[in-house]
Amino acid sequence: MTDLGRVHVDERWDGAGGSRVRSLETGRENPDRRTVVVVPGLGALGYLFDTLAGCGPWARSFLLDVPGFGRRPPWSCPPELPAVTELVTRWLESVPAGPVVLAGHSTGAQVALRIAAERPELVRALVLLGPTFPPSLRTGSGLLLPYVRTTGHEPAGLLKATMPYYRRAGLKALARFVRTAQEDEPEKLVPAVACPMVVARGVHDAFSPQPWADRLAAAAADGRSVTVPGSHAFPYQHGGLTAALISGAAKRAGIL
Repeated sequence: MTDLGRVHVDERWDGAGGSRVRSLETGRENPDRRTVVVVPGLGALGYLFDTLAGCGPWARSFLLDVPGFGRRPPWSCPPELPAVTELVTRWLESVPAGPVVLAGHSTGAQVALRIAAERPELVRALVLLGPTFPPSLRTGSGLLLPYVRTTGHEPAGLLKATMPYYRRAGLKALARFVRTAQEDEPEKLVPAVACPMVVARGVHDAFSPQPWADRLAAAAADGRSVTVPGSHAFPYQHGGLTAALISGAAKRAGIL
C-alpha cells in the first residue's frame, strides 16, 4: 500500500483466467456501480499514477499491471495484444461487481476497445487515450518518423516513470507487444461499441494523429473526439485532466 498525493492506494492480486493479476486500487469506499479500470500502454504503469489518483475520489479505481511488467517474470500473460485482451476480459468477469468505465492508453486503448466491442455487457463507458495504430503505422518503418515527432514533445521525467517497466520487460518482449498491436485493426471494431466512447489524444501525438482519432469517434454510436495538451503520454503531465475525461464519460453513461 502507498499514497499518491493524498489518495491511498492498495496493491492487490486477483485470480483471472488461471493467472494472478496485480493491480493498484483506490477509492474502495465508492459504490460498485462507480468503477473505473485503466489499462496501461505497453505494460508501464508509472505514468498513469496521477490519473488513478484523480479517479479515486469519485470511483473505485483500478490500474492493471498487465501483462505484468511491474514485477519480474513470470508475467500474468504473454506480452501480446490478444493475450492481454483475454486476461483483462477474464479479470473484468471476476473482480468488479458489474460493468465498468474502461479506459486504456496507447496499446491499452486497443485492449479496451476490443473488450467493449466483443463483451459489451462488461463496459458502461469507454475512454481511448492516444489509441494506436492507424494503418500507416502498422509497419516497423512507419513508426520511425512519428516516434521522432512525438518523443520530442514528451517531458524528460517520462523516461524515469516508464523505464523500470521496460527494463524488466526487455526489448524482445516490447517488440513482440508492439508487433501484435500493429496487427490489430481497431477501426473494424468501433461500430460494435454501443456505450458512450471518448477518444482523446495529445496535440503533439503523431502515434495517434487527429484524423485517426476523429475517424474512430465518428464510427461509434456515441463517440466524441477530444484533443488535449501534451504528446502521446499526456496522462503523465495531465493526470487530473485525464481523470476528468474519464469522469465525463461516466457522466455520459449515467454513472455520475
